[in-house]
Amino acid sequence: MRISEERRNRLLDEFKFTSSRSSGPGGQNVNKVNSRIELHFNLEESDVFSADEKHTIKIKLANRINSEGEIFLASGVERSQWQNKERVIQRFFELVEKALTPRKKRIKTEPTQASKIKRLDGKKQLSLKKQIRKKPEL
Repeated sequence: MRISEERRNRLLDEFKFTSSRSSGPGGQNVNKVNSRIELHFNLEESDVFSADEKHTIKIKLANRINSEGEIFLASGVERSQWQNKERVIQRFFELVEKALTPRKKRIKTEPTQASKIKRLDGKKQLSLKKQIRKKPEL
């Protein structure tokens, strides 16, 4: 399920960002610049999602939700704070879209005639191979 542009903008208003020193690339800047970005999103207080959507997200993203009921994501891969922020926002939207996409229902199918014949031929060949291995009866 795609999240509409209007919903995306409303979600952006509900995000809380914190920054810290990244352990990733950055050369001399790595010890001086707070380039790691952490995104906190309180699912329970959100007005963007319906109760059913919140429940689905809570179940499917349970490993990402902390004890305060916040979805927590962090990125420190890039050298700049802005790129890490873009990356963490993109990852949030991907996770939520994937969680809200309903699962396809499996359609039961019968094996084809050709697949049945192929399976039986394989069984016959294996049986013949085992018969050949037997010791001859005297």
